[in-house]
Amino acid sequence: MDKDMIQQWIDSTWDKIELKMSAQCDRIGDRIPYVPEGGVYREDMGESDVFWWTNGFWPGMLWHMYQATKEDKYKAAAEGVERRLDAAFDGYDGLHHDVGFMWLHSAVANYRFTGNERAKTRGMHAANLLAGRYNPRGKFIRAWNDDCTGWIIIDSMMNIPLLYWASQESADPRFQYIAADHADTVLRHAIREDGSSNHIAILNPENGELLETPGGQGFASGSSWSRGQAWALYGFALSYRYTKDERYLNAAKRIAHYFIANVSTTGFVPVVDFRSPKEPVKWDTTAGVCAACGLLEIADALPELEQALYRQAAINILRATDERFCNWNVNEDSIVNGGTAAYHGQRHAEVPIIYGDYFFIEALMRLTNKHVHIW
Repeated sequence: MDKDMIQQWIDSTWDKIELKMSAQCDRIGDRIPYVPEGGVYREDMGESDVFWWTNGFWPGMLWHMYQATKEDKYKAAAEGVERRLDAAFDGYDGLHHDVGFMWLHSAVANYRFTGNERAKTRGMHAANLLAGRYNPRGKFIRAWNDDCTGWIIIDSMMNIPLLYWASQESADPRFQYIAADHADTVLRHAIREDGSSNHIAILNPENGELLETPGGQGFASGSSWSRGQAWALYGFALSYRYTKDERYLNAAKRIAHYFIANVSTTGFVPVVDFRSPKEPVKWDTTAGVCAACGLLEIADALPELEQALYRQAAINILRATDERFCNWNVNEDSIVNGGTAAYHGQRHAEVPIIYGDYFFIEALMRLTNKHVHIW
């Protein structure tokens, strides 16, 4: 496909996003969607589980649309969600390492775009909660709660940009020190030499020694959960943006090459785990669209003559996802079908999931040059 045809696809897809998101904003407002049932977002996570890790993605989508269109209804709905998430701060016990996902796309995005000081306060509060999970002996941010004292997970790489932002905003380097320490620990214990990734690494909380690498949401220990690969790919690219540490960019490129090689064998839509049995085939579109954003982030960091590999791979993933899995019916909720939460999970297998829509929209905004960073 030549450049003109690619640009036509980008432009026409963005037009469809604008139509779909306008209709969804009118229907959903400041409710907090997650997974639709029968084409309708019936559950409001603000009522059923205000602590849930995906609760920031809908306001993130709204802020992207506000940035692109300047339509006030997107801003109003996003700010409504942000206020509702205050109940999660009040509860506290339900919060863990995913506060970045929750407040980067709500409060921090609001502050970036409008200068709202109350939103900045929320973002800094979330950053302090995340920093408070830091283990100074093991140099990592612990995952989850309860008995997960020494656990780190690859998802965390997408949460630590909250700390980089907080460090810049407060002129306090301790937030960045924590984020970089954690990134170094993840790089050492979760990223393999070939660019594949562990989902979970269990460390000795007294000294950071690696004890075990369970399979987590992938097929098994030693396998390669594709969304974990995407978290790693994008997460290390983001750490490079904030720190300019070449080790992080090189890690992101190594992970990207592994991801591109694997997804090219399945028509540029990833299976749930790159090291799982060939049957049954289990798709996870959310891994692909997240990786596409990371690939475009890498391209932005590179010299012009090195960019094409990553940009074209991102476009291949997005176009394949559009052709095979997107729903553009404005009367139905959600855009990207085919998302799977976990390889062995029976719930939420090959269904639309809110973060699939978020990353698809972010990637298209990058390709249309409408994008301003939320991460």
